[in-house]
Amino acid sequence: MSTRPVPRTLLAAAGAALTALLLAACGNGSSGTDDTSEAPAPALSHVHGLGVGSADDRVYVATHDGLYMVADGQEPKLVGDRRDDFMGFTITGEDTFIASGHGAEGSGRPGNLGLIESRDAGRTWTARSLEGDADFHSLDSAKGTVYGYEGGRIRVSGDLGTWDDRATLAALDLAVSPSGDRLLATTAEGVVTSTDGGRSFGKGAGPLQAFLSWPAEKALFGIDTAGKLSTSADGGTTWQPLTTVPGGQPQALTAADADRVLAATQDGVYESRDGGRTFTRLAPLAS
Repeated sequence: MSTRPVPRTLLAAAGAALTALLLAACGNGSSGTDDTSEAPAPALSHVHGLGVGSADDRVYVATHDGLYMVADGQEPKLVGDRRDDFMGFTITGEDTFIASGHGAEGSGRPGNLGLIESRDAGRTWTARSLEGDADFHSLDSAKGTVYGYEGGRIRVSGDLGTWDDRATLAALDLAVSPSGDRLLATTAEGVVTSTDGGRSFGKGAGPLQAFLSWPAEKALFGIDTAGKLSTSADGGTTWQPLTTVPGGQPQALTAADADRVLAATQDGVYESRDGGRTFTRLAPLAS
């Protein structure tokens, strides 16, 4: 597989916690292609993305070793039979997921999967574009447009087939507003904002955030490198602290709506049903 250099400015500003996250994000996919969707899964580790199914309300966890479903009090279950390293991951519609990453060893799939799509809630996947060439580390969508961060640049597509390359920057995560008029990126200088679809960004503002999720116009969530969760009602201009998610360094953050927030830290996948004020652990993570 090919990996891109980790930006030194990002590492210096964000500290050792963010360094560990970025290095983990460059790992290879695990081997194994047997269908174990009905068997209890091994301990989860290396989470790259989270989502809540719009059709089934289930929590999905994209990891270094496949896509899993998790629920409180139940063993994680592998979805489908792919043990690929799912890097960028997001849910775009009913039973419709998009992702990127690296093919599992022995699977015959390329080291860089490009943009792949599932229309059956992750059971099967189809290569849509950039197969063998691209590895998106962050994906988000709004109003039928997909925004991705890949190779140090913003890439945008309206059909999952053709891509427009826009601004280059050193970022970790993206979040687009529900209306689609603003795109945010987490950087070493703070959260930067684009109002022209990712063609240009303003100066960094606010506290340093590692990951963002923007489920409603007045409900933007951010989590910093120590797991401190905050919310913004004005698109990131001002932030209000909520709580510190248990487990330390964050690995992923997703909010399904203004009340339901998911976060993966170093020791588990956590869920809040009260807008990020309190969390319960859905599944443990292996260190």
